[in-house]
Amino acid sequence: MDFTPTDEQAAARDLAARIFGDLSTHERLAAAGTGTDAELWKALCAAGLPAAVEDVGLLGLVLMLEEQGRTTAQVPFAASCVYGLLAVDRHGTDEQRDRLLPSLRDGTAVATAAFPGRGAIRADGDGHLTGIVTWVPWLRDATHVLVPDADRGLWLIRAADAETPPVETTAPWAAGRLVLDGARGERIGGDSAYEGGDGAYEDVLAAARVAFAGLQAGVCAGSLARAVAYTSVREQFGRPLSTKQAVQLRAADAYMDTEAIRVTAYEAAWRYDEGLPCATHALTAGWWASEAGKRVVHTGQHLHGGLGADLDHPVHRHFLWGRQLDAYLGCGSEVLAELGDVIAFTETEEGPVS
Repeated sequence: MDFTPTDEQAAARDLAARIFGDLSTHERLAAAGTGTDAELWKALCAAGLPAAVEDVGLLGLVLMLEEQGRTTAQVPFAASCVYGLLAVDRHGTDEQRDRLLPSLRDGTAVATAAFPGRGAIRADGDGHLTGIVTWVPWLRDATHVLVPDADRGLWLIRAADAETPPVETTAPWAAGRLVLDGARGERIGGDSAYEGGDGAYEDVLAAARVAFAGLQAGVCAGSLARAVAYTSVREQFGRPLSTKQAVQLRAADAYMDTEAIRVTAYEAAWRYDEGLPCATHALTAGWWASEAGKRVVHTGQHLHGGLGADLDHPVHRHFLWGRQLDAYLGCGSEVLAELGDVIAFTETEEGPVS
């Protein structure tokens, strides 16, 4: 395997880093409150970054999401790319791709999803959906919502056809509650798609886990960078805090955790793009992002001492994002249990897992 970015992937990552760095400043984030930065979203779309995902693949998206995570930029980039562009491109019919992808590419349409599916949504024979999902990220920005039914079939609905009351989450993800009362959906893949049997649900879920793990890698890297900068100038008893062994060890552990999140996300994304089995790799990336991610953002806040308790300090935003991603990916024990089930099933069906 080779995680070296292609020229196209590197160019997309560098452009994303420049846009996020220029526009997602502490002052702009503070002004945005819990809402989305509409100007930043327009800039990303005008630069063609959502559209580029079809060319640079999931690994390229992970690289761009790392840059978003470093600045905790408040835009629905991960959700719309994974649940919209990639899902429709890989599993939609030709007609669905022709109709839906152009607006997803230019950002005039925004997608999110009620993932992971937990059997909360039911679909009748005519494609009418009923059920409630407690919270959906970026739902207040979405024009379309990807919804898995109880049989793991995938349906796309218009957000305007559902009730979407706002929900405040740990991180400012413009979330909402999804209430469906007979809303009409269209099946991704068309009416001929077998309910849950074509693997579309599992494929989209794996891509989402990897993408949000990449986002967490950036959140952790940004938190650690702030901690390193602060401890290098903050003195105690005439010496920078960074010279103290306890601080160095905490920072070193956080660095190793961040690298583990990054490399497992890269491997899973690379396998996804190459068409190789990646279910266990996506779960591994998700576990590292959840379990190690919360350790890193706690460390970043702790190494800021009293400033880390200031709700208006930039490092606190990384803390909130890290904890939100932990909750979204699933706690470590849940992810490990699912990973064990996948490995056991694979061994039973196909022999020992390599």
